[in-house]
Amino acid sequence: MAGGSGTRLWPASSSRLPKQFLPADDKMSFFSLALERALALSKRVIIITGEAHIPHVIADASKFSQADKKRIVVIGEPTAKNTAPAVACAVVFSGSCGQETPDRDMLVLTSDHIIKPLKTFKTDAALAKKAAKSGGLVVFGIKPARPETGYGYIETAPEKNQEIKIPGVLKVAAFREKPDLETAKKYSASKNFFWNSGMFAFNTDFMAKQFSSHAKDVIEPFQKLKQPKAADFSSQKGVKILSKWKGLNTAYKTTKSISFDYAIAEKCEKTSMVSVNFDWIDIGNWEEYVKICGKCGSLVFNSGSNGCFVDSDIPVALAGVEDLIVVIRSGKNGNPAQALVTRKGHTQNVKDIVEAIKKSGNTDLL
Repeated sequence: MAGGSGTRLWPASSSRLPKQFLPADDKMSFFSLALERALALSKRVIIITGEAHIPHVIADASKFSQADKKRIVVIGEPTAKNTAPAVACAVVFSGSCGQETPDRDMLVLTSDHIIKPLKTFKTDAALAKKAAKSGGLVVFGIKPARPETGYGYIETAPEKNQEIKIPGVLKVAAFREKPDLETAKKYSASKNFFWNSGMFAFNTDFMAKQFSSHAKDVIEPFQKLKQPKAADFSSQKGVKILSKWKGLNTAYKTTKSISFDYAIAEKCEKTSMVSVNFDWIDIGNWEEYVKICGKCGSLVFNSGSNGCFVDSDIPVALAGVEDLIVVIRSGKNGNPAQALVTRKGHTQNVKDIVEAIKKSGNTDLL
């Protein structure tokens, strides 16, 4: 899944350049790292992204080998409808194309996480595949490193009620909404609560039935689509794009806008969780991004300031300030000039700023 606008990293991330396409290191974007993981695990990779973001996907995907690019297909969403329609679209497409049977395994990955090492991730993903073979939804749970109000949580069943006989796989009792701080403290201190990573594994035949039972209005518009023909695909820089799937625009207009968690995960009759061993960081705010990037750009001049981070395309001078995050986009590329100044520890408030911008009517800033 490579959609969304990543507004919690505004103004660097916007509807024009979502956070998944921002640099994660000197060589690769967050999306490129996610694509690398997907290619290491699967024979085929389906990328669901906004139509406007296809050029970013192609730019990153084209850097992979010719053999890897042959395993990729890109589907552009004509309008953003949250994660459930994206998964439903991929499930239907997977069942209608190729020589394989529709009854297969699928791993749903996000494109804005840092996951290391790859070897450990592959081991955990293999465990999820094994659990999904028995028929059910498999989620990936992260043991909380701290009380966190920005993540949803997975509650696993007590040890005495565990029915799954696969080491490292636990039965899910419930999904919990993003908590307040006091509740987050209780969750993080418990052995039965995990952060919800937003990644899933399942058999596509099982998932199609789950959609039909719990979210028929989400998947049915896609099930009406006919199997794509060879002429419906195009290619850019060696990457295949499903550019003319007849009826896809209508399907997205008709489908319900809802998250996969609400539509399926919270209602699924059989859900298990892999307690992961890989390191995981969700780049959900500027402080997490700072941890990854570590240093300011080269256009920063400092006098008597400490603990600050600057991401700017124009020179910035800091004098006598502490623990600030400064993000500036000057508008050199024709987009609106924008600036964010926030103190560390308050970056979750960026979402409130984004809402204020929406209410002001200045949506060109997003």
